[in-house]
Amino acid sequence: MKRLGVFVCHCGVNIAGTVDVKKVAHRMGMEKDVVHSTDYIYMCSDPGQQLIRDAIREQGLDGVIVACCSPNMHENTFRKAVQSEGLNPYQCEIANIREQCSWVHQKEKEKATEKAEQIIAAVLQKVRGNLDLEAIRVPVNKRVLVVGGGITGITAALDLAEGGYRVVLVDRLPSAGGRMLQLAETFPHLEDATSILAVRLKDIEKNPLIRLETYAEIEETKGYVGNFHVRIRRNPRYVDLERCSGCGRCLEVCPVEVPSLFDRGLASRKAVYFWGERGVPHKPVIDGEACLHFQDATCRACAEICPDKAIRFDQEPLFIEEDVGAIVMATGYDLFPLAEIGEYGYGRIPDVIDGLAFERMLSPDGPTGGQIRRPSDGKIPREVVFIKCVASRDPERYMPYCSRVCCMYTAKHAMLYKRKVKDGQAYVFYMDIRTDSKGYEEFFQETVEQEKPLYLRGRVARVFQDGEKIRVWGTDTLSNRKIELTVDMVVLATAMVPSRGVRDLAASLRATTDKYGFLTEAHIKLYPVESSTRGIYLAGCGQGPKDITDSVAQAGATAGKIQALLSAEKLVQDPLVASVDENVCSGCGICVEVCPYEAREIDSYRRIAMVHEALCQGCGACVASCPNNACELKNSTSVQVGGMIETFAG
Repeated sequence: MKRLGVFVCHCGVNIAGTVDVKKVAHRMGMEKDVVHSTDYIYMCSDPGQQLIRDAIREQGLDGVIVACCSPNMHENTFRKAVQSEGLNPYQCEIANIREQCSWVHQKEKEKATEKAEQIIAAVLQKVRGNLDLEAIRVPVNKRVLVVGGGITGITAALDLAEGGYRVVLVDRLPSAGGRMLQLAETFPHLEDATSILAVRLKDIEKNPLIRLETYAEIEETKGYVGNFHVRIRRNPRYVDLERCSGCGRCLEVCPVEVPSLFDRGLASRKAVYFWGERGVPHKPVIDGEACLHFQDATCRACAEICPDKAIRFDQEPLFIEEDVGAIVMATGYDLFPLAEIGEYGYGRIPDVIDGLAFERMLSPDGPTGGQIRRPSDGKIPREVVFIKCVASRDPERYMPYCSRVCCMYTAKHAMLYKRKVKDGQAYVFYMDIRTDSKGYEEFFQETVEQEKPLYLRGRVARVFQDGEKIRVWGTDTLSNRKIELTVDMVVLATAMVPSRGVRDLAASLRATTDKYGFLTEAHIKLYPVESSTRGIYLAGCGQGPKDITDSVAQAGATAGKIQALLSAEKLVQDPLVASVDENVCSGCGICVEVCPYEAREIDSYRRIAMVHEALCQGCGACVASCPNNACELKNSTSVQVGGMIETFAG
């Protein structure tokens, strides 16, 4: 029979305000194998932990139950404390009497006290069956994969390389730089976006520890923390990067013109083109769908003029295998498809554009050379309406969440418009003004006071063409009046949404997404940059809407977490994983099919199931599905769980 100790925490008044902790400690001390039971105001404090250490040493305890808060908070704290006195850490268990008892029964103190006793009694039943376990140690690969070549991925890659780690940076676009390549100036200090980015891109190019893979995608991922195996598909760009000097002569002779996605359709590009003037690598790519050579093989103009002989029409996809220890998901964002928002006239009215298209107008290297021009006729718009929260904060039809950056970049757009068109008038339809970071409120106030855009609180009901003008119908909810404006151009601040393909990529990595497709963190407070799968980290807008400042800060946090993870020669993992009774297993393979972590396989020789302990997350799906009861979770066996249930039933 084990010698057990029970330690009941007051947690200030979080527990003691509802539960009679002294009564609970006295009652637990009457259990047959409990040789020590006490309470303390803060068991997680140094004096509280010392109480546990002293009791283990003086009472010869074989197991410890700490009745306190959630195991997520302090399970590791108490396991380290018991281990320091020579007790196996997996003989220490947490009885959650705060979140699962005191907080939900504040008006039922007597029943809460009774329930706390039941919870502790159930955990006692578990500890009686616990085995001494040893942590699993797995080797670690010290290379890192960063998915996404925007400012977030670039920052994470540079921080990791500075720490001495090799990085593979993968981006699906022809050049790294992400959305920031398309921006003009950044708020709140109106710094040139591409100049800031260019410095980081040059650092990426010259850093020997970073290998940049552009025009590439993650094809397949296997493995586990410390030992991921990744298959990367490098798409054919039909240009030999080793030979190409980036001179651009191929663009001069290409006869094909198609709308430029980079310039948001405000200009055209050739079938062979650069993705941004400052993207890295600054080498062209050939659009296979637009190129005449791939239609009838008649055109070879680019190949004939290329002085470097870099055109390769016969290029095929190249698959690259990489082994890495950790993965950073910096997948960025897209904008809500405006074609799905009919009431604003996008697609039917040429002078209705989105905020990113307006950024291209403002950019010196953009299609208008930094001048504000109407797409329809190139005239300077004298009146412009900016509409915020388009497809954001609209739970009935579109996205219910706030896209966070729209208030600030709309204020920036209004300011820059007024500075370029001195006699122009800007109108801004808004729901609320949200300026939630350093210097943002001051920037907004400066815009309103100096440039005097007219802010109208309310939604726009309809936008339609009226001759050469655009009619905008809306409501000013502050004055409770209908508003009708006749303007030259409309700029829509549309919702930020996850990048294309993120759901499928997350599924292959066993990372989770929310219902909108944004990657989800393990815990919003405690583990804000870790995904639900250990070894996969999140940064930037792939996790949710955020601005450049927050994205860069999160990238740095992610890099720091990874450096801490990979600093050891071997990774330590909890041994609370599944096991198989080889004498009972029939090799049916059901557990292999249901395992969400690919931690199971059938031994082809013995025809029984095997567990890859480094992959197993202890979810218990195999236990629930096994028809022969051959699967168990270590220290959470069916006998232990059954005993806990009987404790409550009794």
